[in-house]
Amino acid sequence: MNRIPCSYSYEGGFYHGVLRFPKEYPYKPPSILMFTKNGRFKTNVRLCLSMSDFHPETWNPMWSVSSILSGLLSFMLDSAPTLGSMEASDAQRRALAAKSLEENVRNKDFCALFPDYVDLYKKKKAQAQKAAGAAGARAARATGKQTASKSSDSDKLTSQTNADGSANQTGTRTVNSGAGSLSWSLTAVAVLVLAASLYWVFGSDSSAFKFPPLSN
Repeated sequence: MNRIPCSYSYEGGFYHGVLRFPKEYPYKPPSILMFTKNGRFKTNVRLCLSMSDFHPETWNPMWSVSSILSGLLSFMLDSAPTLGSMEASDAQRRALAAKSLEENVRNKDFCALFPDYVDLYKKKKAQAQKAAGAAGARAARATGKQTASKSSDSDKLTSQTNADGSANQTGTRTVNSGAGSLSWSLTAVAVLVLAASLYWVFGSDSSAFKFPPLSN
């Protein structure tokens, strides 16, 4: 049973159950059980429905297999409690519907009776794996681009740091060179001032004051 109206939380689900007909059918009703988890009926439990063996007094021999399944679907979409029913949220029922086909293929009877649905499950699984692989490849490429971008930014920062360090060293050498030139200038000025002072004291008598000869 998989023709569920799209407005219900069982949409997309595949539900496996069994109708067990007595020898007296169609004069006696069948027992009805569900095997697939659905959130509406308990599994492997006889359901108390008007067209099941729980209520032979309401059974109509005119009911066919098709009409029984239609009645079961109608009751499944209802919320009336009964023996064998259960409570679940719409979200829980949607989650069970999404996993129903995967659950069914674990049942040997289901696989033997419905090979087309087994093939459908394999196809869906292959598509999901392919989509997951493509998503993983995209994520890996995005991660690689981010890593390359971070590495490039790191290289740029290192280059800028080295450039700043080189500029600082150049500036230090320039300052030191300037300081050296200033020191020599001050020394020369001091010598000239000293010479002028001595000249003023001793006058023009060169014999009284002579600079020592320059050593080679």
